[in-house]
Amino acid sequence: MNMDQPTRIIVAGPRGKMGHEAVQLVHETEHFQLAAAVDSKNNGKKVQDLEGMPSEDVLVYDDMEDCLQAVEADVLVDLTTPEVGKKHLELALDYGVRPVVGTTGFSPEDIDRLRQKAEEKEIGAIIAPNFAVGAVLMMKFSQMAAKYFPDVEIIEMHHDNKLDAPSGTAAKTAALINEVRPHKSQGHPDEKEELEGARGAEVDGLRVHSVRLPGLVAHQEVMFGGSSQTLSIRHDSINRKSFMPGVKLAVENVLRVNTLVYGLENIME
Repeated sequence: MNMDQPTRIIVAGPRGKMGHEAVQLVHETEHFQLAAAVDSKNNGKKVQDLEGMPSEDVLVYDDMEDCLQAVEADVLVDLTTPEVGKKHLELALDYGVRPVVGTTGFSPEDIDRLRQKAEEKEIGAIIAPNFAVGAVLMMKFSQMAAKYFPDVEIIEMHHDNKLDAPSGTAAKTAALINEVRPHKSQGHPDEKEELEGARGAEVDGLRVHSVRLPGLVAHQEVMFGGSSQTLSIRHDSINRKSFMPGVKLAVENVLRVNTLVYGLENIME
């Protein structure tokens, strides 16, 4: 594409809290241009007709393929659900549009297959379990700490409308830690759960706990224990605006790569 022209972006999921912020981000960013929105409702309406949306005179489609056939776009920002996000990512690749997907639920096999497809098409794609730059740093710092503190517990806390547990961020954190941490079962070898699940889920020996409460947005604490000392690394997203710098970073970088990138940490220096 001509880098002097604005980046034309389709946003999927504009009525969601994240999608709404993404539409606002595109509207406010000088070198971004909203090309269309994809929503399960409101087909044929204009984005500006949806409640709380900025004055964007572009169409809403209820079918991703219809949108991709009708609209010239450079990037798809998908902030829907894991099942829908997978379908949208693959369709975007089919139509030569670079997807930035902010949903979880992709298996290692999914990622390998989609990476191969992106490389065959010679276009970029980014899947980000978390768009908060601070959360990505929290994951990277946790991986560094795990080399010295192999006893780890992850506590992730989210709003009570979140569907998956543990969060994609917690699963990604555990995977990053286990790349450098030798397998170790934590706690007393004879410990017994008097209530099933009290010790949380186990991922190669470390423990992951999920909290769901109204009033929360997205929070995670990684706790390390060692001889006479503990270390806690914590990140808190107070508002969904905290994710938008990461979305902007992903959109700008997906134009520069010709493969699938999984995780924002891979495009952060």
